[in-house]
Amino acid sequence: MKAKELIEELNIGGFAPEITCDTVKSGDPETELKKVAVTMFATVDTVRAAKSWGADMIIVHEPTYYDHMEVIIPSIVEERKKALIEESGIVIYRYHDHMHHREKDQITEGELHYLGLEGDFERTPYSASYILKTKTPINALELAKRMEKELGIAHVRIAGERDKKSSTIAACFGTPDGVYELLRDENVEIVLTGEACEWKLAEYARDAAALGINKSLIVMGHIGSERDGMRLLAKRMQEKYTSFETKYIECGEVYMYTDK
Repeated sequence: MKAKELIEELNIGGFAPEITCDTVKSGDPETELKKVAVTMFATVDTVRAAKSWGADMIIVHEPTYYDHMEVIIPSIVEERKKALIEESGIVIYRYHDHMHHREKDQITEGELHYLGLEGDFERTPYSASYILKTKTPINALELAKRMEKELGIAHVRIAGERDKKSSTIAACFGTPDGVYELLRDENVEIVLTGEACEWKLAEYARDAAALGINKSLIVMGHIGSERDGMRLLAKRMQEKYTSFETKYIECGEVYMYTDK
């Protein structure tokens, strides 16, 4: 199978090249595939790891060059990274929009799968944001501890109510639309997100809890809130495609901590 053929199978269509970030960022789409790496970010370290493994292709979810549409603003960092990638000869494909616009958002599905949260999730009017009705009520502290254990997130932050049980959760992984609107929704008790504006989102949750309202904001970090969607993608590719090897490569968290 060629890289372009795998891309065609992964995609659901409906996105014109000029309006989607889901395009080939480097390499030759005609490349015959023997090994495909899947990761969250094509960091310098993941590119090196993929090259060491012998990968022909890397499928990533987020930008390689620090801009959503991959507009490169030249600096020594972009120049050296681009040279590293070109020297590797690896095909890099960005798989973002198609993952979020399937009948079931694949990132949300992966996060909830590895988190072990059972229930049905439904689309909201906001892009890539969903409502989950859990089978078993859970509080924000229990959920945050589960994230640290099951998803390997070093530090999960909670703003607002910590101890009251909840069963209606807004899953806003990454930095999607509608986080503030869902936090303000009286029917939503917990909002999960990757990144947050503290003075807006966190302070709203803190004041709500101080007024006796069951409202929590859990901030997972961008990588921690989406990478398990890519982990599930790699697992499914391993099961479906036998003509080439598939390997998930962990990109690691972007921050370092004083207690690690």
